[in-house]
Amino acid sequence: MYNAEPHSAIRDACVTAVIERLQATRRAPVRGNPMQSGSRDPHDYAEQGFSIHPEQGELIYLLCRGLRARRVAEFATSVGMSTLYFAAAMRDNGGGTVIGSEIVPAKVAAAKRNLAEAGLADYADIREGDARKTVRDLGGPVDFILIDGWPGDKGPTLARQVIEIVAPQLRVGGYVMNDNAEADFLEFVRDPNNGFVSITLPLKGGTELCLKVA
Repeated sequence: MYNAEPHSAIRDACVTAVIERLQATRRAPVRGNPMQSGSRDPHDYAEQGFSIHPEQGELIYLLCRGLRARRVAEFATSVGMSTLYFAAAMRDNGGGTVIGSEIVPAKVAAAKRNLAEAGLADYADIREGDARKTVRDLGGPVDFILIDGWPGDKGPTLARQVIEIVAPQLRVGGYVMNDNAEADFLEFVRDPNNGFVSITLPLKGGTELCLKVA
């Protein structure tokens, strides 16, 4: 029989407690929604964490465990919800690092506090600044990348710009998860010439999971 109660693959109560706290405090920002009519300046949302949902995080954790991932990356870190899932997988795989990128200093500080509270600070490298610079060199082949980009006003989205930067650094057999389904990101990963196959998952209104095959 199907059990409707949520269940986490992460067995560490300290980690799940921080995740539950972040999920419980998720709320709409005072200035509006940047995906709709609000400000597009990320610094205007310094007090608001825009994060993946737990079901996406659980999938990240399981896939990283299955890959025996040791080096993963994410953009953007925000307050560290996704970072917790990645870092837990790195620790439970016997060691590794999640490289995060976040442009808002207050969110970098919040993510580091959350990781420390969960006992996972040693498994994360949070880089402050523009992701187009901070993820240009990930230090070697990576196993999994989360791209949860910030909406732009015009031109190529940040998600499209970042995937073009990180795709060559992702190993064959590695995954990319995209949270916002930006049209130009989907155009890139669905072009066979770029070496990916992908599917749309019914998580958070549509999550694209991409596998690098060439």
